[in-house]
Amino acid sequence: MTESVNIALRFSKFAKLNPNQTAVVETIKTRRDGQVVYRQLSFQELDEESDRIAAGLRERGCGPGMKLVLFVPFSIDFVSLTFALFKTGATIVLIDPGMGRTNIFRCLEEVNPDGFVALPLVHFVRLLNRRKFPNAKFNISSSCWMPGVIGKLSELKKSKAESFAVAKTKREDLAAIIFTSGSTGPPKGVAYEHGMFDAQVEMIQSYYGIEPGEVDLPGFPLFGLFNAAMGVTTVIPEMDPTKPAQVDPEKMIRDIEKFKVTQAFGSPAFWNRVGRYCVENGVTFPTIKRALSAGGPVPVHVLKRMQKVITKPGADLFTPYGATESLPVASIGGSQVLNETASRTGQGEGTCVGKTFPGVDVKIIEITDGPISFMTDAKELPHGEIGEIIVRSPSVTREYFQRVEATALAKIADGDRFWHRIGDVGYFDNEQQLWFCGRKAHIVDVNGVRHFSVKCEAIFNEHPNVYRSALVGIGEKPNQSPVIVVEPEAGEFPENSAALQKFHDELLALGKASELTQSIETILFHRSLPVDTRHNVKINREQLAKWAQEQMS
Repeated sequence: MTESVNIALRFSKFAKLNPNQTAVVETIKTRRDGQVVYRQLSFQELDEESDRIAAGLRERGCGPGMKLVLFVPFSIDFVSLTFALFKTGATIVLIDPGMGRTNIFRCLEEVNPDGFVALPLVHFVRLLNRRKFPNAKFNISSSCWMPGVIGKLSELKKSKAESFAVAKTKREDLAAIIFTSGSTGPPKGVAYEHGMFDAQVEMIQSYYGIEPGEVDLPGFPLFGLFNAAMGVTTVIPEMDPTKPAQVDPEKMIRDIEKFKVTQAFGSPAFWNRVGRYCVENGVTFPTIKRALSAGGPVPVHVLKRMQKVITKPGADLFTPYGATESLPVASIGGSQVLNETASRTGQGEGTCVGKTFPGVDVKIIEITDGPISFMTDAKELPHGEIGEIIVRSPSVTREYFQRVEATALAKIADGDRFWHRIGDVGYFDNEQQLWFCGRKAHIVDVNGVRHFSVKCEAIFNEHPNVYRSALVGIGEKPNQSPVIVVEPEAGEFPENSAALQKFHDELLALGKASELTQSIETILFHRSLPVDTRHNVKINREQLAKWAQEQMS
């Protein structure tokens, strides 16, 4: 008999072993006297609530094969609804609301969902655009009634679930469609199978030594689901997950201290804001065993501040490297970066992302723009040579949802297995550490010579008044003109022609001193570089290139 694989089964198993442990906590409100009111559920309560919701969904016809868009904020209801949908065997469609209205509609039309489990506002928009979603008949409201809604969440929670049984999903059954941010192109639906979620949880928990009973504050909703499957308490941060750069440090500190948080996840923009506040106000986190950050390289100045904030012996800020289609791939700790690799990054060697996870295979192949059908058609490169990063593991997704061309471009067949082309370029050093040199799409080709974004930008980032920079190319490959766009540190933007000339000349001198950047002669200043909505850290170089061209013309 084929074993049933479902991340909800991991969660339910732990709930039976540790029924009274707190599973999830969220802030309800702050009273006038400043006292914060929380709501929390134990693992048993969360498991039973998700069972009741799942039973109510099943009574109304929900089951395997259905594609349902989940559009509710990160909350206890989000967690219970997600596990309820997994338990029914339905496929959950998750779309980042920060990707913009046009992209959201494009993604939804592409999926052609069977319904929405969503906020009333989302249902209102759905009704206005009902012709775009002809199959959306199974609609559940998170609160009040709306036309076309067949049930409310409050009603589902009252369903009888004594005889409820989780759907017998197989490892290869579709569990979710998660849309990427589209930072280097239109958003694509990543098809997650149940076995891939299961492998992801197993790999992350084992690698970082995450133990049941720990407490996590996740600045990204997906980690809240992983927590429940690992037996970890989730403290939902009082923040907008799509705007980590605007997080309120005082609220994060409040919850970390109150609940004795042992793990916290946030993008580099999240830790930049929280770390600055903590250092300026003498705040430390003695309970945190590990902080995690993803979405882009963590700047050295952020790592240095966090070393002062995370004071528990052996604790560190780790950066897991990967992508929506292939997480996790590799990992490195902040201490290793500061002690061993940061100086090499500053010299333009790239960003070290550490050693690969056990069970994850990574190769570096010759950079190719078109599809590679079979691994025998790819040329593997030796250590030290920059090429395209490809990965193979149990957690790597097999395809993009209904995107045959995108799938063909991203996957390489290798016998009965396959490799995923991550879209990044990099190399292995002699210690078998993986180095990231930028996105393949962001390579600037100057007279046939490739300029890699991360390597070049690091040279200019060494200037003390530079917060970050971005390399963009003007014109067509292979004869592009390279431009560096600099975002100065707060308060350092040149406000007059003399300051502008001085800053410009200093940066130009830095560039001329390195073989990597000698050809870069155009430097522009930008008050705030455009970044992605999910992590607030990935620079939108496509948009920036258009801006740079306008400035130059």
